[in-house]
Amino acid sequence: MAKDMTLFWGSGSAPCWRVMIALEEKKLQGYNQKLLSFEKMEHKSKEVLNLNPRGQLPTFKHGDNVVNDSYAACLYIESQFKSQGTKLIPEGPAELALMYQRMFEGLALNEKTNAVIYYEYYVPEAERLASALKRNKDEVASELKLWEGYLEKLGPGSCLAGQQFSLADVTVFPVVANLFRYGLSADRYPKLAQYHALLKERPSIKASWPPHWLENPEGGLGTLKDV
Repeated sequence: MAKDMTLFWGSGSAPCWRVMIALEEKKLQGYNQKLLSFEKMEHKSKEVLNLNPRGQLPTFKHGDNVVNDSYAACLYIESQFKSQGTKLIPEGPAELALMYQRMFEGLALNEKTNAVIYYEYYVPEAERLASALKRNKDEVASELKLWEGYLEKLGPGSCLAGQQFSLADVTVFPVVANLFRYGLSADRYPKLAQYHALLKERPSIKASWPPHWLENPEGGLGTLKDV
C-alpha cells in the first residue's frame, strides 16, 4: 500500500509534518518520499508543478490520486485506512464535534503565528512597522490564551479533543512545536508546554521530527519569547 504513495515535503513545514504524522499513525511507513529545499526553490520544480500547480508542499500522491492540501491529505489517509493503525476520528458525537472544532481552529493559530515568525519574509523592509508587529504578537498571545483554557478544561495528560489522540493533534501539534521552536515561554503557557512535552515523545511524532531540527536542537531565533 505505502509503496503506491509519494510525498514531496520540506523539513520543518507544519503542513508537511501533518501528513507525515498521519502516515505514521496509520502504519504506512515505507512510502516514497522526496525531501525538497525551500531555499533552493525545489518546490517549484517541474516534477512538483505537474502534480501541484500551486508549487507548494506537501504534495501527496496515492496511486492516481493527488491531494495537496495538508488537511485534505490527512482526512483522505484516515478515510482510506480506517481499520489500520490509530483511529484518528472518534465515533462519539461530542468527541467528533470537539475534534473538528480544534482541528480547524488550528488554522487560525497557524496563520497568526506565521504572521509573527515570518514577518520580515512577508513584509518588505520599507513597509515594516513596529506597531504592526506588536499587533501581530498581541493577536498570537490572545489566541494562545484560548488554547491554554481549552487544555486546562480537559485536564492533565489530555490531547486536544480528549484523552484520545486524533486528527486535531495530527494537524495542530506541528504548529505548537513551531511555537516552542521559536522561543515561546513554557512558564507563560504551561498547559501548551505540557501538551508539547507529552506529544513530542509519541512514536509517530518522533519518527517524523524535522531533520534539520535534530541537527540544530536549539532552534529558532527567540522570535516569540516576548509573546
